[in-house]
Amino acid sequence: MSLAVFVAVALVAQEPKIDDVLQKEFKAASFEAVVGSAKQSELQKINKDFAQSYRFKRSKVWMKEPFKIRMETSVDDSDILMVINGTKRKFEIPKARLKQTVNLVDEPGQRQTALDFGLLTPSLFKEFFVATYVRTERRTGEYVFDVTHNPKDTYRARHRVWIDPQKKVITKRQWYAHRGGHLQATFEYSDHVQQNGVWFPTKLSVKNADNVLAGTTTYQNIKINLSLSDDLFSL
Repeated sequence: MSLAVFVAVALVAQEPKIDDVLQKEFKAASFEAVVGSAKQSELQKINKDFAQSYRFKRSKVWMKEPFKIRMETSVDDSDILMVINGTKRKFEIPKARLKQTVNLVDEPGQRQTALDFGLLTPSLFKEFFVATYVRTERRTGEYVFDVTHNPKDTYRARHRVWIDPQKKVITKRQWYAHRGGHLQATFEYSDHVQQNGVWFPTKLSVKNADNVLAGTTTYQNIKINLSLSDDLFSL
């Protein structure tokens, strides 16, 4: 084997795997998501649905592995409930007498996951996402991965994530569109805290494709690996 081939093989062998940086201790969490700033004109450049989410100034969130999320919020004096359990999502707005449950098995882009909150958990990479190592940043030592949907899905959105290999946290995520592959938004996760063996961000900043700060959110009253009943996520 030539020296060049040996070096190439050695480098491939040393490439980090996504499994190396997953938050394997994470089981469940509860917290409040509080919007700090929201520039609707800049948020609209990301997309209209995303901009609408910043109307919810304070939301209570519960998460549990695998693929369980419950969010309670209010806007314009109306209470809103969203529950995601596996591939299904439920919306309830009691004041409007609205209750809707849909199966998102063919619309993976509509399924909110732990990735949206800056976490990489084992369930995400069991037939939902696939991760490809890109590089290691020389300045910070962060691992960079491209995260795409399972090849069997036709949804072609892509996320590029920067991961601190020591804390196993996402510090930055770029979201690329399903159609056209252009950059839609950059998310920066910061001020991480550790609780029960898991690192969790307490601040999220989002910039649009023009690199303009569009909104900020803080995560408060964080409780990691508490016991959560599956009843919270019933549909």
